[in-house]
Amino acid sequence: MVDVSKWALFTLLSAQELASIRQACIFGASANEAIYITHDDEVYVLGLNCSNCLGTGDSQSTIVPKRLDCLTGKKLASLSYGSGPHVLLATEEGELYAWGHNGYSQLGNGTTNQGVSPILVSTNLQNKKVTEVACGSHHSLALTHEGEVFAWGYNNCGQVGSGSTANQPTPRKVSNSLQNKVVVSIACGQTSSMAVADNGEVYGWGYNGNGQLGLGNNGNQLTPCRLFALQGLCVLQIASGYAHSLALTDEGLLYAWGANTYGQLGTGNKSNQLSPVQVMTEKERIVEIAACHSTHTSAAKTQSGQVYMWGQCRGQPIVLPHLTHFTSTDDVFACFATPSVMWRLLSMEQDDFLTVAQSLKKEFDNPETSDLKFSIDGKYIHVHKAVLKIRCEHFRSMFQSHWNEDMKEVIEIDQFSYPVYRSFLEFLYTDSVDLPPEDAIGLLDLATSYCENRLKKLCQHIIKRGITVENAFSLLSAAIRYDAEDLEEFCFKFCVNHLTEVTQTAAFWQIDGNMLKEFICRASHCGAFKN
Repeated sequence: MVDVSKWALFTLLSAQELASIRQACIFGASANEAIYITHDDEVYVLGLNCSNCLGTGDSQSTIVPKRLDCLTGKKLASLSYGSGPHVLLATEEGELYAWGHNGYSQLGNGTTNQGVSPILVSTNLQNKKVTEVACGSHHSLALTHEGEVFAWGYNNCGQVGSGSTANQPTPRKVSNSLQNKVVVSIACGQTSSMAVADNGEVYGWGYNGNGQLGLGNNGNQLTPCRLFALQGLCVLQIASGYAHSLALTDEGLLYAWGANTYGQLGTGNKSNQLSPVQVMTEKERIVEIAACHSTHTSAAKTQSGQVYMWGQCRGQPIVLPHLTHFTSTDDVFACFATPSVMWRLLSMEQDDFLTVAQSLKKEFDNPETSDLKFSIDGKYIHVHKAVLKIRCEHFRSMFQSHWNEDMKEVIEIDQFSYPVYRSFLEFLYTDSVDLPPEDAIGLLDLATSYCENRLKKLCQHIIKRGITVENAFSLLSAAIRYDAEDLEEFCFKFCVNHLTEVTQTAAFWQIDGNMLKEFICRASHCGAFKN
């Protein structure tokens, strides 16, 4: 469960008040406004109250929580905020409330007067049940139960999707390419809008100067345009940052596009991308992505519960996904985003449910539930025969061919080291590997012996990322020995490119003479010894 006291504003609350929180959201230009809902469905606000965004009926700031009586008893389904700031709130009954900054009619009430308290937004939404809301800097989106999208507010770049750049004072249905589509999810960048249809198609409109619409160009779009670069993929979730976008497919693949000044795309560089590119390709299945139009930060959570972050993290550009110690993407925004806002309405309710992947990870090497153990170098690793049979053809064949219940439930392993074999067994439970490149060589040997091709690729990736002048030739020798052609070519090129340094290492002169001759001959053909 997320600890809300990680957000500075909530340190103003007593322990009793913190314990009462069921849902919460931190927003504002400096993460200086908060709204929270208690277990009794009472709504409280506190903070700076910029542009009357606390909805208290006055412009006074407060460090003491104030209750919004007009929302008491209404269960929240969705909440979002703009940069003004303005706030949109949808209840479980489908009602839509708005308050705060309204200079561009982003509250949808037909005026530009600031909303000092929550007002019911009803124009063109009568008999509609709003299920999700999203805010850009000064425009608003609402998704209905029927899969319709309504938009209003600032429209200088076409972010309302009306076909013009005139501001939209009240909710207007977004049609054109979405006319016969059932939309299941919406998101906003600062001045752009995105929608996901129930068939997995993605549509974008509005500002596109950084390629955040993913259309292959940087021209603004006044009506929804489909991202044909994602054709053939079924997108489940979309997330928009300040000027970049993320998409998660039903296969757990992550795509990113748009602005990349802070590395928020996770591609390893700072170059903008006009079309979606796949990132975190070597990682396990991704189950959640996170971004927020107030920040340049990105985060993702994998099937086994690992949380990665990249982009602007405490002012520092992180250009590749970095593995954190967090258990939630929300913690990334609490501790590293600027400002440290929340990327979604956060639920504090205790959830003891574990996914299948989380349960498997938890049970690895658990002597209380295991029915089999391996003995390596005098150490035991406790596992489950059923899991091994399901996950690995080597064990499936072993158990079916000569295993019987009377046999001793201990398997001795002497051809591999303890760290290598433990990492292999843990991979069967988690789909991930955490080893230095030198040990990954041994795991590569095991993967080759057991015909585990995915593990073999994972080991090669670890080795490539960890190659240095000191270990390059040892890694090349191993790649040749284990018939890993792609890795062999990579290591060979590295050795040639760093030839002077590599030939001065002890590892270079300790290798087999025939292999040394073969390397010198091959490198000579490449012109490596011209000088």
